[in-house]
This record gives sequence, C-alpha cells and structure tokens, in this order.
Amino acid sequence: MAAVLLALASSITWGVADFGGGLLTRRLPLAAVTVVSQAAGFVLLFVLVGAARTLDGYSVAVGAVGGIGGGAGLACFYAALARGTMSIVSPITACSALVPVALSLASGERPSALALGGSAVALSGAVLASVEEREASDRGRRDAIALAVGAAFAIGIFLYFLGKAAHHGSSLSALFGARLGSLGFLIVWALATGSRASTFRIGRRAAAAVVLVGVADVGANTLFALASQRGLLAIVAVLGSLFPIVTVVLAHMVLRERISTVQRAGVVVALVGVAVVSAT
Repeated sequence: MAAVLLALASSITWGVADFGGGLLTRRLPLAAVTVVSQAAGFVLLFVLVGAARTLDGYSVAVGAVGGIGGGAGLACFYAALARGTMSIVSPITACSALVPVALSLASGERPSALALGGSAVALSGAVLASVEEREASDRGRRDAIALAVGAAFAIGIFLYFLGKAAHHGSSLSALFGARLGSLGFLIVWALATGSRASTFRIGRRAAAAVVLVGVADVGANTLFALASQRGLLAIVAVLGSLFPIVTVVLAHMVLRERISTVQRAGVVVALVGVAVVSAT
C-alpha cells in the first residue's frame, strides 16, 4: 500500500508541475522554462548530496541515463504543447508507462494478474481523461504525433531507469544522476536550437515561478523513487503516469476549461483501476 500511495502522490505532484510548466511556456521561451526549472532542481539536489556526503556510483550512472530520457521527454512534450494540439499530445504521452511496464516484465517482474489488470484500466482511464475535442491542421497533427510519441518513449525510459536506480541503490544518488542527465541534455538542446543568453532573462517573478516548477518536479521524482523501492516497477510506473488527469482537473478548476463527458468517464475509469491495484 505504501508503494501505491507514494506513486499516486508522485503522479499528483507531476501533474501540478506540468500544469505550471504548461502555463509558463505560454508566455516564456521554452528553453528558459525547461533549463531553469531543471537547474533549480539540480541545485537543491546538489545541496542535499553535499549534506549527505555520499554518492552511489551505480545509482548516479543509471539515474543519468534515465535523466537524459526525462530531459528529451520534457522538451518534446512542451514543444508539442506549444503547437496547441493538446488533444493529440496528452493521450499519447499518457501511454509513457507502457515502456517501463514492458521492460520490467521482460526483466523478470511478475505482478499478479489482478494488479496488471487494474493498471491497464487505470492507464486507459488516463488516456480517456486526456482526450480533448479539438481539431488540428494536417501538418500540425503530424508534428504533434511525432513529438508526442517521442515524449512518451523518452518519459517511459526516464521512469524505468530512475526506478531501477532507486530500487537497487541510493534514492538520493538516483535523483542526483537523473537531474544531472536531464539538465545536461537540455543545455545541449538549448544551445543546438540557437538559444542565447537573452532567452533566460525572464524577470524575477517569472523566474520564481519556474523555480517552483523545478522544485515540484524534484518532489515528484523523489516520491516515485521511494515508491520504486517499495513496490514492483511495472505497477508503480503506471500509477506514477496518471499525471495527465491532474493536469486536466487543474485546467478545469483554474482556467475554467470544460471537461467533456469522455474525460469525466476517463477519470472514473482511472479511479476504478487504482482501487483494484490498491486492493491487491
């Protein structure tokens, strides 16, 4: 039960962070939001590692591999959102859990049939809850699909390797390695896409908001790492991937966006799946 609660808590926190990051990318450069938020989380983890005075090399290395996936997934996800095709992006990105589930099963994890069934129901609900009734141009649709598939795969890689690093080693080292990998990737990506120093001059208030997104992301990563230490990654990854539901609910509460009948049904289906997993 502890693993289930921690994974759900990570999903909620990720949903809040994604909602905040999505709002900020509407008025700030994408590179500024991604790099600054990841840098803020890195500074926090660097201080914690300094206080602990210990690092597990295995966890740092494996976490860094996951972090590269996380950085790539974040860049792809926000780039897709910038095209205004949430109706295409979110349902595909919600399938990111399929990657760690497949890899975990291939590596020998054997969850019960009931737990797997409940996870499948919960993931289906997340996909339905993410569906919006919007149209996109043919070109926009193709670009969004490509970016969303890339984001789903990269985020799935992140979830798998962060979970593995935390499960077989130190959670703090895994988190530090993951943030090192994601920040490094995003800095290289920002430079490769022509970002200049002026891109990151976003003002104090905006910078504070971006920092809060980065801290929330670190909190979500921490909760997921702790969940991975206490439960099977094939199940924890699905529960941690329900963040699109939180983003949809926040958009309704804060931005007054309409929730369709299909989305409401998706939330209910996801909750049923979570209840089944919790009962196993």
